[in-house]
Amino acid sequence: MRLCYLIFFFIFCQFTFAQKKDNDSIFRKEISAVKTSQAPKIDGILDDEVWQNVPVAKNFVEFQPENGKAEAPEFRTEVKILYDDTALYISAMMFDPEPSKIAKELVERDNIGNDDFFDFLINGYNDKQQSLEFIVMPSGVQFDAKLTNDNEDENWSAVWFSAAKITENGWNVEMKIPFSELRFPKKDIQKWGMNFIRFTRRNKVKTTWNFVDNKKNSLLLFDGVLNGIENINTPVRLSFLPYFSTYLNNYDSKTTASVNGGMDVKYGITDAFTLDTTLIPDFGQTAFDDNVLNLGPFAQQFTEKRSFFTEGTELFNKGNLFYSRRVGDFPSRNPNLSDDESLVENVQKVKLLNATKISGRTNKGLGIGFFNGITKKTDINIINNVTGQLRTETLEPLANYNVIVLDQRFNGNSSVSFVNTNVTRAGDFRDANVTAILANLTDKKNRYNIYGNVKGSYVKDNSKIFGTDISAGAGKIFGKSRYYLDFESISKNYNIDDLGYTGPTNYYNFHGYYGYHMLQPNESYNNVNWNNNVNYARRIDTDLFKVLDYQSNLSLQDKKFRNYTLGLHVYPIGENDIYEPRTFGKYLFIPASINPYIYFNSDNRKKLTYNFAIDYYMYDQTARNRMYNELGFSYRFSDHFSLGYDGSSDISNQEKGFAGNQNSNIYIGTRNRNTYTNGLTSKYTLSNTMSFNFSLRHYYTEVNYKNFGILQENGRVSDVGNYKRNNQTYNSWNVDLRYSWYFAPGSQLTLLYQNAVQNNLDYSGIRFRNNFKNLFDEPVNNTLSLKITYFIDYNSVKHLLRKG
Repeated sequence: MRLCYLIFFFIFCQFTFAQKKDNDSIFRKEISAVKTSQAPKIDGILDDEVWQNVPVAKNFVEFQPENGKAEAPEFRTEVKILYDDTALYISAMMFDPEPSKIAKELVERDNIGNDDFFDFLINGYNDKQQSLEFIVMPSGVQFDAKLTNDNEDENWSAVWFSAAKITENGWNVEMKIPFSELRFPKKDIQKWGMNFIRFTRRNKVKTTWNFVDNKKNSLLLFDGVLNGIENINTPVRLSFLPYFSTYLNNYDSKTTASVNGGMDVKYGITDAFTLDTTLIPDFGQTAFDDNVLNLGPFAQQFTEKRSFFTEGTELFNKGNLFYSRRVGDFPSRNPNLSDDESLVENVQKVKLLNATKISGRTNKGLGIGFFNGITKKTDINIINNVTGQLRTETLEPLANYNVIVLDQRFNGNSSVSFVNTNVTRAGDFRDANVTAILANLTDKKNRYNIYGNVKGSYVKDNSKIFGTDISAGAGKIFGKSRYYLDFESISKNYNIDDLGYTGPTNYYNFHGYYGYHMLQPNESYNNVNWNNNVNYARRIDTDLFKVLDYQSNLSLQDKKFRNYTLGLHVYPIGENDIYEPRTFGKYLFIPASINPYIYFNSDNRKKLTYNFAIDYYMYDQTARNRMYNELGFSYRFSDHFSLGYDGSSDISNQEKGFAGNQNSNIYIGTRNRNTYTNGLTSKYTLSNTMSFNFSLRHYYTEVNYKNFGILQENGRVSDVGNYKRNNQTYNSWNVDLRYSWYFAPGSQLTLLYQNAVQNNLDYSGIRFRNNFKNLFDEPVNNTLSLKITYFIDYNSVKHLLRKG
């Protein structure tokens, strides 16, 4: 413990010294945009007169693989920038000596396939912490995202215009990016951070306008500067996204139909702050979840796929306190049934009535985020099977979900944040509140980092319960050798599950990291990364050794762009699992283990690409072992059509896990668990605005119990237990077939067919053929839906009305 504090103090001293002494800045190129009274035509043909006599951003520098090398003259890039009161205009010429070899696979919007691309990064606050990213590919496909120093938010989407054209000298891009899609302070003279990135896939060379030093771990730290934008009279930022949807559903021989309508509204309160609201939302076309048979002590955490909750949420994700799937999830209470009662219908998820976000950042770097969602009261009908009498029970009242975030940036790459989440339910239902203060400090040259977080949770149900999560860390984050030491302590009563995801509690953990990174390619490899992690954890209440583990992996990319990872994960003295018994104060001892693994990915420039993974777990116990394998491949038949497969198997023999409680005893089962997952994906893209996508997933697992034992006070299991639990077989089958058409900027038509079925049987050992027969004997859910969204810009409507 003392050694950890000494190391932490040493790193802190290095950080403090760097803050005081290291005042030199990173070199930043500058260029000025030129104001125009006539907007260029966005067609990818750079012959508009307005592009003449505009300063050129050129002399790009290689970022990968040879960091710092000047761009090859035959692959040079030249960029120009114009603006008017409504938008920025970008023209880019990417020279290429062999235009026929330019990679131009057609993919759906917001995907990057086997493509070259041109990337424009713009930061209206010039603070080196967040940029908006606009990418165009030779096929004309658009990709946009929000970039922060630790995240690329691909769910963020803007409405902008672009065109690409392959020429005899290479390929061109033109962009129009409305100011309504950008964020910047209200000033007469603007000074924005900016960079351009070009990627050529066939030689995997990535170049940037302003040099990006790979000794540092931040791309945004190396923005150049865009000058010349002055006295812009930005229009009102107001847009509407009304939708119409219709659903035809067939389940268990019953067919139902529904028609829905609603709208999203986006309003620019100022040039920096935006209000987003969704009225009568419809998330019926959300992609299926990857359900599994969950035998663990914690609920399965699903990825958010609803667009309103995935777009522009980087502020709300501070501290990982906001798990948006809680809004509109299952009710907070279960039905209270007597022995003579049963449910008339299944318990459904709570309906979201509306949700609103306000987010932005002031001129002085203060980010403000506000989220509010309201869910509908949810009742369930219950019938008395003897008398036939019906009654109604409320499982969830009218509920309000709220998140407030204040995030102050300073010193180029540092921030202090305040986060509060709150759930208030009507009546005597459970309420919850979580508050956090987060600090992340990095010196001006981005060499050393210190962070510290304090989070507190409060839950009011039948009683009032408080909990805390405290963490801190410091380390060196630049150069070939990097290291980090951090610490976290989570109390047993810490609970953020009402609007977050809690996971394990009641432990403290020390973590150390050392990594070596080869910064320039050598004769054999393009890059080499060696990473080492060690963890030591103990239970807090009552004190108990929890785990000590060490993991080391070596990642390599050879000169043919094939990627290898070799690793070893060791638990040298075993682990005391304090969660598997499902009872406070109990623990299950897991023997020492060693886990070698290997991952491989082939060169993704090829038509046929493939990957595999092999994980083998060996335990210091007779007959216990586990083998996990992955295999995937993709074949690109043409720039329009591709097919992919992903499969995995997880064979676990003689594992031990919770089986149940009986007569104050905790029963642990010894079981074999075999899991297989198979997935098929395919896409056929007609144009850069129209595509068909197909995905199929089948998940199968069987659990065979061999024997049972009673958990002892020392975490071991008795040899014999008089207990019985059935074996299990679980299947989940999902099919999505989707047609998408982006028929206008920001507007989309989606026709979706979904097919889903699952079963959970209390026996195992089913033959392959019989298993599918059993599965499809279950009621199958078939849904056909059509959804149309149409983007309406207030200024365009205003202009048309004036013209008319």
